[in-house]
Amino acid sequence: MSGTALKIEGGRRAAARRSSGWADPLFKGATAAAAGSILLLLGAIAYQLVGAASESIGTFGLSFITSNDWDPVSGGFGALPFVFGTVATSLLALLIALPMALGSAIFLSELSPAWLREPLGFLVELLAAIPSVAYGLWGIFVLAPWLRDTVQPPLAEHLGHLPLLSHLFGGTPRGFGMMAGGIILAIMILPTIASVSRDVMRAVPNTWREGALALGATRWETVTSAVLPGARAGILGAIVLGLGRALGETMAVTMVIGNRAELSASLFAPGATLASAIANEYAEAVDTLHLSALSELGLLLLGVTLCFNLAARFLLNKVGRSARTGATL
Repeated sequence: MSGTALKIEGGRRAAARRSSGWADPLFKGATAAAAGSILLLLGAIAYQLVGAASESIGTFGLSFITSNDWDPVSGGFGALPFVFGTVATSLLALLIALPMALGSAIFLSELSPAWLREPLGFLVELLAAIPSVAYGLWGIFVLAPWLRDTVQPPLAEHLGHLPLLSHLFGGTPRGFGMMAGGIILAIMILPTIASVSRDVMRAVPNTWREGALALGATRWETVTSAVLPGARAGILGAIVLGLGRALGETMAVTMVIGNRAELSASLFAPGATLASAIANEYAEAVDTLHLSALSELGLLLLGVTLCFNLAARFLLNKVGRSARTGATL
């Protein structure tokens, strides 16, 4: 290349560097503003909820969380039944959905024939696109009657008298209640956990699978000893996403849980969640203390969600560190 051409090329590169000198700081500032806006939005929501709940916080204090008395007529408000219902239905949903979701993810990523993998994966993801009110209507007309007539009577008959299970399966079969709410939530969070877990398992390097098979491992041993350990951090993240949706779900749970502010260990008993209580009563509340108490329920729901996510983040970081240590070793 001649000297003139080199000079021209050098001039072009210098001009490109000068023109990009403002682009990088601008891009960095724009992305930082986008990230900071999320924190500002979360802070604004918390600030608004605290302001709206100030009367309830000042009136009841910590007793609002520990009391199970919810009586708008007499002005007594306690959120313990709603906190219990939210946590219980979410954990029940996770207990039901997790084995099904992981089984689906393992089949789709490791065992499914190629011609079935895409259609079946699409059908699993389609469950997440169904509106929650449609799940609620299905729960009212199909799930609750089926539980009341087919599932709950034999459970009460065979398990309701056992020492350890009598509290869970005792009582009158109603269909509507904590069991129906947990099953509805399980169906709703299943596609989230299954889809994310499938993608994470696909991201595990094929050399890990080939190495396990070369050492004589069976397909099941390959999945359990190579794929699942390599994907466990991502699977835990998928569980966090599913649990987050279960904690905040409103309409479907409201339509099948029974909406009664009471504490009961029975899965047959009606209950209520923080979200369902707000949805049921906010439009009809006229007393300022009642409105403030409902706002404090929203604040509690935000707090419960943050606590679960922080705990899950701690476990996720711990799992990630152990996985990196294992890979290094």
